[in-house]
Amino acid sequence: MIKILIADDHFIVRKGLRQLLLEEFNTVEIEEAEDAETLLSKLRKSEWDLLICDINMPGRSGLDALKQIKISFPAMPVLILSMHNAEQYAIRVLRTGASGYLNKSSIGEELLIAVKRLLSGKKYFSQSVMEILACSIGKDFGKQAHDSLSSREFDVMKYLAAGKSIADIAVMLSLGVTTISTYRYRVMAKIGLRTNSDLTKYAMDNQLLEY
Repeated sequence: MIKILIADDHFIVRKGLRQLLLEEFNTVEIEEAEDAETLLSKLRKSEWDLLICDINMPGRSGLDALKQIKISFPAMPVLILSMHNAEQYAIRVLRTGASGYLNKSSIGEELLIAVKRLLSGKKYFSQSVMEILACSIGKDFGKQAHDSLSSREFDVMKYLAAGKSIADIAVMLSLGVTTISTYRYRVMAKIGLRTNSDLTKYAMDNQLLEY
């Protein structure tokens, strides 16, 4: 019996993934988690063959949870799903220990290919991600200031650079306004900037904004 845990804060996404997996595998047990805390709780209560996890979830992000997961369950393969461009997260995902990375727009046949590879002990990255990883060989990504940001700080940075207010970001990430303000302070301090305009220019110069 294959045991797969799906972590995503969107009900429709979880149900879509569940349906795809049930149609493909004859013997599979699937459970769901709508946030990182529920995910971590279910991981502690049972053993899983695969975790499919959204990169963005309320409270603690998928990448923040992944760091803890790889410490407690280093052998469990993790497939990260994201709506963001691969250029922005592929290296972070690989560094954090994920076995695969897939854009949500590719959910379908490519998802099943990725799941089968991870269940067989291999890794899966799409062609676009492989090109990014190939280009990274020999480069020192640590020289970029935003590489020092945590996953949640990176999310807040992008939203601020895109012109979102602190209140808007708090709603989008299901966090308090004070918490977002703290993240903003950390982002500015780590990157060495003072204003949101400076942050927008930095994000544009480093191709961190999505259009």
